[in-house]
Amino acid sequence: MADDLSAVARFLYEAGTLKQTKRTGWWMAGVRDPESVAEHSWRTALIASVIAKLEGADPAKAAFLAVWHDSQETRTGDVNHLGKKYAPSADPEAITADQVAGMPEVLASAIREVVAEYEAKESPEAVCARDADKLECLIQGIEYRAQGYDAQRWIDNSRGRLTTKTANELADAILEGAPLDWLRTAMGEK
Repeated sequence: MADDLSAVARFLYEAGTLKQTKRTGWWMAGVRDPESVAEHSWRTALIASVIAKLEGADPAKAAFLAVWHDSQETRTGDVNHLGKKYAPSADPEAITADQVAGMPEVLASAIREVVAEYEAKESPEAVCARDADKLECLIQGIEYRAQGYDAQRWIDNSRGRLTTKTANELADAILEGAPLDWLRTAMGEK
């Protein structure tokens, strides 16, 4: 390959920092060791593919958008909603442009485009990915609530921000169940 991939290699190390970057909003709920941005992004991508498939959108594209939706947090950290009240929001597209500088243009442009699509909130896949982001927060809130944390605010806020029919119906089903219902079902318990 003729292209120098050193910028790509540097970015892959940078992306790995999201495994240690904690989702800071959960600290306000008293969660001492909250999920990382990478953990959140993984389940968001999974949920995005489910919502998109059920909504008639492209599940692979929705998952791809969800994978990249918080990639800029390698540079900014996870700024929670209260923090955004005091600090101006960084432009995800500008951060992405810096992150991909020096990469082969075919790759850099693809990454810039996926971030721009997510931020534009217009394509069916972007809408599904954004709903997946909120639904993942709702699920995480329920899991933290089951561990004794006061996460109701996050559950309610996330529930109220869903837009697709599928995400709203999934939220209803999730709220009717419990985090370990999957295990009880798998074990054949009632």
